[in-house]
Amino acid sequence: VVDYDKPIEQFGVQSMTPNLAERITKHAGYMHTQLRRGIYLSHRDVDWWMNEYEKGNRVGLYTGRGPSGQVHLGHLLPWFFCKYLQDAFDADLYFQMTDDEKFVFDDRLTLDQTIGYTYDNALDVIACGLSPEKTHIFSDTEHIQHLYKIALRVSKRVTYSTAKAVFGFKDSDNIGMIWYPALQAMTCFLESDREGENIPCLIPAAIDQDPYWRMTRDIAEKMGYYKPAQIHAKFLPGLGKGGKMSSSIPETAIFTKDPPEAAAKKVMSAFTGGQATVR
Repeated sequence: VVDYDKPIEQFGVQSMTPNLAERITKHAGYMHTQLRRGIYLSHRDVDWWMNEYEKGNRVGLYTGRGPSGQVHLGHLLPWFFCKYLQDAFDADLYFQMTDDEKFVFDDRLTLDQTIGYTYDNALDVIACGLSPEKTHIFSDTEHIQHLYKIALRVSKRVTYSTAKAVFGFKDSDNIGMIWYPALQAMTCFLESDREGENIPCLIPAAIDQDPYWRMTRDIAEKMGYYKPAQIHAKFLPGLGKGGKMSSSIPETAIFTKDPPEAAAKKVMSAFTGGQATVR
């Protein structure tokens, strides 16, 4: 069980409203299942992002994946929603594969492994049906020459005390972890930098990613960019008792590589909270 009211209060975000969902629906032509089922619970400045689009300005999207293993259905939620928004608002999507993050944060993974997962996971992103012409999938390690200058500018604006307060870094953490948030924040500005004009950026992601964007919003205007907008998704529950779907508990997650019979077995064995069958 997740208390979603707590992060909304803690992070100071705006709750999703029926009016906002209807406004997105008007542009898309239909209401996405995730909107109808209340998967998206909060946001920052989605209304402003749509205002910019309605003025005739270009708008962009950003999401990503930390490649630490196989993709499961929980990872797909914001990717499918990005496809919906991309079609509705004719937006380019910048999809960041953070193979560097997973290497510096997880002692169990080698750099070769995270890079390998990047290419493997990218196939799942492509399979979501995103526009090939308007989707830019990039790896931090492979494409660092396009990212480093902006990340440097971000890093100069964020003090260690701020990063420590936001992310809870300890003195024993490696310095790669401390530098990494600059690379994740950088993508909010990547399309604007490449196109030479300020393009409003919307980030569909799970609500636990909000700290990155709060930090980024604090420095965006000082760097000459718009503050990134966000729309926050709930976690997809796992098939076990409580908790979100997680790769670390594979029997409670449905992976894209699971054969149909394996996925069916997991579903039929899922914890539903029901009682034993009455004879």
